Amino acid sequence: MNVSLTPEIEGWVQEKVESGFYQSASEVMREALRLMRTYENAREEALQDLRAELLLGLHQLENGDAVEGNDAFFESIKAEGRGRRAGK
Repeated sequence: MNVSLTPEIEGWVQEKVESGFYQSASEVMREALRLMRTYENAREEALQDLRAELLLGLHQLENGDAVEGNDAFFESIKAEGRGRRAGK
């Protein structure tokens, strides 16, 4: 398989090889693809968790388990979401 890289990325890959941490450009690319797969798997898991929480919320609404919110309530929800997004 041949892959075309932009000059910027090709230079970055070469820097990684020259640093001595990787033996070849192929090794750099394999590591990058492993990391990409890990990232995508984590993202998919997070999406599945979000869908499960959404379904739980919809079931709670259907069962009359809803809670009326006010501005402070919604601000706390937004703050929690921002914290999760930031990895806290």
